[in-house]
Amino acid sequence: MDLHILDHRLRVTSISKNGLISYTHPLIKLIFLRNRTRCKFFSLTETPENYTVVLDEEGFKELPPSEHLQVESSIWLSLNVASNGNASSSSQAVGVTKIAKSVIAPLAQQHVSVFMLSTYQTDFILVREKDLSVVISTLEEEFNIFREVGGEYLPVGCQDFTNDLQKNGKEAIQPTVHPVLIPQNQFCVMSLDPETLPSIATLLIDVLFYSNSPKEDSGSSADQDLDCIKFFSFSLIEGYISLVMDTEAQRRFPADLLFTSSSGELWRMVRIGGQPLGFDECGIVAQISQPLADGDISAYYISTFSFDHALVPEEDIVSVTDMLHNQRKEPATT
Repeated sequence: MDLHILDHRLRVTSISKNGLISYTHPLIKLIFLRNRTRCKFFSLTETPENYTVVLDEEGFKELPPSEHLQVESSIWLSLNVASNGNASSSSQAVGVTKIAKSVIAPLAQQHVSVFMLSTYQTDFILVREKDLSVVISTLEEEFNIFREVGGEYLPVGCQDFTNDLQKNGKEAIQPTVHPVLIPQNQFCVMSLDPETLPSIATLLIDVLFYSNSPKEDSGSSADQDLDCIKFFSFSLIEGYISLVMDTEAQRRFPADLLFTSSSGELWRMVRIGGQPLGFDECGIVAQISQPLADGDISAYYISTFSFDHALVPEEDIVSVTDMLHNQRKEPATT
């Protein structure tokens, strides 16, 4: 298999809900006015806590510093597993599941923190730029690794680096098993022809910037655990659009413009984390994706500034729930 290191240097940021008004102008520019920016990698995800914005350095220049903007300090690089032209069988698991054992688990064992962004088209594995040599040395036996330079993919290996070539020799640390929340929303993973984006501009602006969030200040937290949560993700990466929204939001869009897979499946969310996860802990994605891979269950995975989110087929949510609950009952082993 081929592993591509894409030619994007990315920043992971968070915009507070009450500070969004200060950023609507640059965000609208990044989403709709592509001829006015050189940004090629842009993703915006709304959760109940905040807006996570992942974007390249050109896009990052558009965001003015303020007290409402948090910026993770690292530069992140995007990895992508190429299919080599082999079409996947419709019966095969898709999303992060298919790379759980070949990419996610080995990186976790080498203490490499990853930030996942699954889209309708593919899965982007974000790693810190400073960890690249460890990433390459860890994965080069499994993959032919290429780095995008000026639009061309050039083969790379550890011989291209002059230091830090060794794998991390630390003993594997048992990761924290984080609590999960499974809201009641049904979600859709869809795409859109970029040429039709202007025709839904006002609707998309309304959904992103003006829709009311679910009631967050009423009822006990235990009661809210079974409720729907606000989650909407829009990505525009190298000209391809991906959208993740619940069925309530989907009904607001013209059915003939959004398209999904031929089966039109619905997805349920597993939200990972009781407290904000941070960026330094390793193995969070692996502790979710590996059991799903063992069960051959498809999953999209979207990391955000505070929490992680896995989307699994609705028909599998009961088995996934049982699987994760059993995982949390098992005593920790090394």
